[in-house]
Amino acid sequence: MKVVLLAGGAGTRISEMTEYMPKPMVEIGGMPILWHIMKEYSYYGFTDFIICAGYKQHMIKEWFADYFLHTSDVTFDFTDGENIILHEQHTEPWKVTVVDTGLETMTGGRIRKVRKYIGNETFMMTYGDGVCDVDIGNLVNFHKLHGKKATLTSVKQAQSKGVLTIEGNSVRSFREKRYQDEAVINAGYMVLEPEIIDMIDGDKTSLEAGPLEILASQGELMSYMHSGFWQCMDTKLEHDVLQKMWDNGEAPWKKW
Repeated sequence: MKVVLLAGGAGTRISEMTEYMPKPMVEIGGMPILWHIMKEYSYYGFTDFIICAGYKQHMIKEWFADYFLHTSDVTFDFTDGENIILHEQHTEPWKVTVVDTGLETMTGGRIRKVRKYIGNETFMMTYGDGVCDVDIGNLVNFHKLHGKKATLTSVKQAQSKGVLTIEGNSVRSFREKRYQDEAVINAGYMVLEPEIIDMIDGDKTSLEAGPLEILASQGELMSYMHSGFWQCMDTKLEHDVLQKMWDNGEAPWKKW
């Protein structure tokens, strides 16, 4: 089963780190967050990746081109022409297809542009800026069991502010957050049937506000509730949280 990674956005909310690189290339522990996500999938045996690139897409292509060389022992023999001899290869057994899906293309449009690489088969998709310790094997089995067109992983986002009860313009009560105030949100890590691509009109189609919304109204969108760790990297603060976890050896997503 192929894994589609959305990695084309400009990452404006973390612009202090994305001025010179795509957000999926921002590093945690010396490796791009995109690599961390791919290691998660690879741990469960999913190693065929399609990366929907856009903003500074050449940097993603160049990183993977260099990765093989940088993680191998190499002899450059110039005694008789130019020969490159590889002695040790330490790269993961991945197949990686990087596609320039445009600067302004929406999430659905990016998936539509890689259709020929997906083929007519069930595929997985997630965002290139969030890590999670969800059991991807169980997620896939859940999707197969219910037989619907789409499954997304959902998590509970904690409410961090005090909660107001308002009547008219009058605040009637104020209290601190409770467990019940947590909102269930889309964490990515989706399993999708190929016919969903037929529901994408073009570059300006949002997967979330388009096909997924329609599927929800039809009862064809399922939620795989994940109670463990999930964290996106939208801001520098969130990046620093992930970096600190990694540095302290407390990164829940690191199963490999």
